Amino acid sequence: MSNFLSWWNHIPEHIKPTLVTIGSFQLRYYGLMYIVAFAIVYYLVLYRVRTEKLGYSKDTINSYFIWAILGVIIGGRLGYVLFYNFKYFVNNPLEIIIPFDFSRGCRFTGISGMSYHGGVIGVILFSSLFCNKHKVNFWRLADLLCPAIPLGYTFGRLGNFINGELYGRVTDVPWGMYFPLDPTHQLRHPSQLYEAIFEGIFLFILLWSLRKIKVSDGFFLSLYLIGYGFVRFFIEFVRQPDSQLGFILGPLSMGQILCIVMVLGGIFIIVIKVLRNSRF
Repeated sequence: MSNFLSWWNHIPEHIKPTLVTIGSFQLRYYGLMYIVAFAIVYYLVLYRVRTEKLGYSKDTINSYFIWAILGVIIGGRLGYVLFYNFKYFVNNPLEIIIPFDFSRGCRFTGISGMSYHGGVIGVILFSSLFCNKHKVNFWRLADLLCPAIPLGYTFGRLGNFINGELYGRVTDVPWGMYFPLDPTHQLRHPSQLYEAIFEGIFLFILLWSLRKIKVSDGFFLSLYLIGYGFVRFFIEFVRQPDSQLGFILGPLSMGQILCIVMVLGGIFIIVIKVLRNSRF
């Protein structure tokens, strides 16, 4: 047993996050996980459209996903800039969109830093624009997507784990891990795996199993926002806060504050869309 725990504790130290390196350019597994995540959500949505006769064409879904991907990337990046590192990017605005460092020649660095909550805001805004342009009901489209999203999100967190980033706080639990990016080299909670399991797999099973029940439009969007926000709020208690921010309000991190807003948003949708119609 002790040999297994020792192997488990040191797994992150033996993972190589880079798939291909060409000069200063690196292709990381994290980027591939984004592709896998989008592909999984896309095919699950197409499966629903085909088997549940929801009235959407494949062309509509294809067009929408271009907008959704842009929403995730743009929203996620700007969310990180605004929520997590605003002071730095005010002084270095080009680094928001340019993946190169020119301080010593020209060195590819990639674009580092994405915010989940920013991605959610981006998707909602881009989805609203898409629905307005193509005369699609926003609430029904959101309910089509939400049961599939958590499974895709699972792979995003696995990408964080492979990268060795967003690790948890120092712990003495036997399933803790040593992460190579941790300058203190202490045993820490593998919070990326907690998030993959609970915000991803658990929430996916819940929403997917309920997807066919007859409820008011917007119900699954509200359930997703509340479910994700609730689970993430508590996992943040074992996740290491961003070093440039620390704790924002007492013991609460920026992620927890954004999760509170997310839950309140889900409750607001229930009030205006579900309870008003009195149909569950």
